[in-house]
Amino acid sequence: MPYAFRYGPLPEGEGRTRFRLWAPSVDRVTLQIEGKDDRVMLRNEDGWHEGAAECGAGARYKFRIGDVSVPDPASRMQDQDVHDWSVVMDPSSYEWQHKGWSGRPWEETVLYELHPGLLGGFTGIQHRLERLAALGITAVELMPIADFPGERNWGYDGVLPFAPDRAYGTPDELKALIDTAHGLGLMVFLDVVYNHFGPDGNYLQLYAPQFFDKSKETPWGAAIDFRQTDVRRYFIENAIYWLTEFRFDGLRFDAVHAICDKTFLPELAQEARDAVGPARHIHLVVENDDNDSRLLRSGFDAQWDDDLHHVLHVLLTGEHQGYYEDYSRDAAAKLARCLSEGFVYQGDPSAFRDGESRGTSTSGLSPTAFVFFLQNHDQIGNRAFGERLTVLADAKTLEPAVALQLLAPQIPLIFTGEETGAREPFFYFTDHHDPKLAEAVRDGRRREFTKFPEFADEQKRAQVPDPNALETFQRSIPNLKANATTARYTELLQVRRQHLFARLRGVVSEGAQAIGPAAVIAHWRLGDGGRLTIACNLGKGAVTASFPDAEPLWGECSGGNLGPSTTVVWIEP
Repeated sequence: MPYAFRYGPLPEGEGRTRFRLWAPSVDRVTLQIEGKDDRVMLRNEDGWHEGAAECGAGARYKFRIGDVSVPDPASRMQDQDVHDWSVVMDPSSYEWQHKGWSGRPWEETVLYELHPGLLGGFTGIQHRLERLAALGITAVELMPIADFPGERNWGYDGVLPFAPDRAYGTPDELKALIDTAHGLGLMVFLDVVYNHFGPDGNYLQLYAPQFFDKSKETPWGAAIDFRQTDVRRYFIENAIYWLTEFRFDGLRFDAVHAICDKTFLPELAQEARDAVGPARHIHLVVENDDNDSRLLRSGFDAQWDDDLHHVLHVLLTGEHQGYYEDYSRDAAAKLARCLSEGFVYQGDPSAFRDGESRGTSTSGLSPTAFVFFLQNHDQIGNRAFGERLTVLADAKTLEPAVALQLLAPQIPLIFTGEETGAREPFFYFTDHHDPKLAEAVRDGRRREFTKFPEFADEQKRAQVPDPNALETFQRSIPNLKANATTARYTELLQVRRQHLFARLRGVVSEGAQAIGPAAVIAHWRLGDGGRLTIACNLGKGAVTASFPDAEPLWGECSGGNLGPSTTVVWIEP
C-alpha cells in the first residue's frame, strides 16, 4: 500500500487534487491554480491549511500569503525555478522496467560520488552508467538535487527538498536514470541536506517560522527545530519519498552534527526502513564531524570517515594547517588506528579544537561501518582553489594509497575523476540572480580564507574564484576519458569483487601498527575465517617488518622489506 504523505499535493483521482500547507503563523492561505479562480483554504487548529480542486497532473499552483505568492515547500517539481509555479505530478506515471530489483548488500558497496550538473544532468549520468559498472562501481551517489536558485549550484543551497532541480531534468528522467542503473546491477544513493535551507527561495519564515529554533545557531543561521512534530514529519517524509517513489537504494545525510535534536535521526531511520519493508536493501549513511558513533548503533549503516581522509592527506601532501594539525604528529600511528578502529578521535583532545575532546568509542563496530575516501566534494570544493590530490600529491605515492583504499574492508568512495587521474579543480559554484546576494556570497567565500597566512594579502584573496561566475562551473568539469589510471582502478576493483565482497560480512579487525614514519601494517579476520593483511608504505624509503609467507594477492614484497610507495595485500586461509 502506498505511503500516506501529509506534505505535498495528493491526487484523488478523476482529475481532482488535494493541496495542503503547514502555515501555523498565518490565518489565511489562498490556493492559486493557473487558469482557475483563487480559493481560500480551510485552516485547522494545528496550523494546516487544506483545499481540493478540479485539476490533475501538470497543473501549476502556488499559495498566496498576504501579498506574496509562494511555491509549495513540498513541491514535487517546479515549472522553472524556485520562485515559480509548483507542478502537480502523478507519482505512478513512470513505468518501472526493473520492478524486481531488491538492491545489494552493504558489503558489496563501492560508491562513486558525482555532481549531476557536471555530468549533463540525469540523462547525462544515465549514459555513463555502463562505463561505471564496467569500472567496478556498484553504487552511484548523487550530490544533492533539491531545487536550488538558478541553473547551477554545487548542491548545498537547496530550498525545495522534494523537487529535483529542473536544470538536471524531470522527475521521470531521474526515475529512468535509477531504473537503468538497477538494470546494470548498480545501486543509486542520494545526498540529502536536513540541517539547513539555502539563502534564496526559502519562504518558510513567512508562514512557518516554527521550522527554526533561533536559540541555536548553525554555520547557516538558526537551527531547524526538530522538536516540532510537523518539522520532523517534513524531513522523515522526504527520506521516505526518495526511497519509495524513486526507489533510491540509499541516502547520505549531510553534516548531521548540525542537527541539534539527537532523537530525530534514529526515528527517521526506523520509519524509513519500515516504509520500504524487508524485501529491499536500503542503506543509510551519515556525515558527522563530531565523530559520534552512536548513530551507527541506531539504524545507520556507516559514516564518512574524515579521520581516515585527514591523516592520509597529511601523509600524501605534507599539509598540516587547519584541521590537518590534529593529524600531523605520529601520522602513521594515527593511520593504523583508523584502519583498526575507524576513528583516531574517540573522546581524545583535539588541538585544532583548543583541547576539546572529540568523538566516541567505536568498540564493536565493523570496519564496513566506515566510508573510506581519499577525496570528496567537501575536501576538494572547500579548498580556495579546488585542487585535487593529482595536483597536491606525488603520483607515485598516490598509487599505493588508492590500493589501500580499494582493498581495505572499509567501504570505498571514489569522487568523479579520480578514476581517470583528472587534474581539473572542483570549485564551489552558484548562480544567484540577485546581484547583492551574488556579491555577498563571493565576498564571504573569500573571507573564509583570511585565517590562513597565505591569504592574509587582499590581492591573494581576490584570486579565489567567484562562485557565481559561469567560468567557475565550467572549469570544474573533469576529464573522464579512460586511461592507464582507469585500468588500474578497474583491476583493483575486480580484485575487491572477486576476493572481498562475499567475505566482508562479519569482518573484524585484528589490529594495526605503524612500521615506519609513513608505513603501516593492518590485519582483519574475514567473515569466512580467512585473514586479510595489508602493508602500505607511503614513504620514500623501504621499511622492514614481519609479513605473511603467503603469495601476495596484490603488490610485491621482498622478504621482510617493503619498498617505498608500495601497498601489498595478502589473504591467508
